Amino acid sequence: MAAMDPEEQLKELGATLTSIEQVLDLDGMRRDIAELREQSADPDLWSDQERAQSVTRRLSHLESELNRVEGLRQRLDDAATLYELAREMDDADTRAEADEELAALHKAIQQLEVRTLMSGEYDSREALITINAQAGGVDAADWAEQLQRMYLRWAERHGYPTEVYETSYAEEAGIKSTTFTVKAPYAYGTLRGEHGTHRLVRISPFDNQGRRQTSFAGLDVVPVVEQSDHVDIDENDLRVDVYRSSGPGGQGVNTTDSAVRITHIPTGIVVSCQNERSQLQNKATAMNVLQAKLLERKRQEEAEKMSELRGEGTSSWGTQIRNYVLHPYQIVKDLRTGVEAGNPSAVLDGDIDEFIEAEIRWMRQRETAS
Repeated sequence: MAAMDPEEQLKELGATLTSIEQVLDLDGMRRDIAELREQSADPDLWSDQERAQSVTRRLSHLESELNRVEGLRQRLDDAATLYELAREMDDADTRAEADEELAALHKAIQQLEVRTLMSGEYDSREALITINAQAGGVDAADWAEQLQRMYLRWAERHGYPTEVYETSYAEEAGIKSTTFTVKAPYAYGTLRGEHGTHRLVRISPFDNQGRRQTSFAGLDVVPVVEQSDHVDIDENDLRVDVYRSSGPGGQGVNTTDSAVRITHIPTGIVVSCQNERSQLQNKATAMNVLQAKLLERKRQEEAEKMSELRGEGTSSWGTQIRNYVLHPYQIVKDLRTGVEAGNPSAVLDGDIDEFIEAEIRWMRQRETAS
């Protein structure tokens, strides 16, 4: 594309943006915004806090998406005007400014195009993420905590609200596990490619001999359940335990035994919640997490059955997907897409959009091919 004339590049970008506008259905988006604004103006809405927050989040997301598309269309028009001015004035500085804006537009429209690839049944949902320390001892627990921070920082960079439901701290450092939500539309479609095992290689800060250590953490991403979902859970299949929450070093967080752990006996799935003030609230949140995990399990089983009927091999989501190497050299590499980054510090601070976008394209290609 670099060899093309700027005018041709702008035309191509305009055609791509038109395709995106058609897929996103801007008129439908405007109708939804008008309806959500009407709902949010209803004083009775806030009698149901959860529904009210859902409506306002959805409204904010749609307004942001619409502004983003309309803003790109305006920027394309402005860039064309800038090139025209540069040509008329024979001004190198204006031409350089136009070239810079063209490169930025190319990147912005590519990023927006990724959004149109998310068309799965649950892609528009919010995301529920669980991280577990795996092999590697104390280093793995520390690595799990770094991963939690990475995703929370990523969400913060994008202005997405998050809520940590439960964190189980390890004895020496780091965490054994954590569960949290990213409360933004399409968070599941955006993050589902992050599901799998993440591998860290570094000089261990916990080894007094300064040896290199490899540690692993597993990440599970499922869509948040909605009222329309139907998941049958027999109360007799549940074991409910109540315990006292604890922070790093065993420090008490709650003054009462309000944290709740639910075990689904038939599947062995265990979920916990400790962030709410009351035991009832923690149990309700833990049940929502359990429903989400059972819904995803059901979806995976159905997908595996369809693969068997088609004679396809099933792919495991529990495999290693990305390496984070801090020693003897520094690189983060995705094993599926081949995307690399030479600045692990930035990646661990939440700069993972390049990896996520490549994953979405990779998954879409696989789904289309099958």
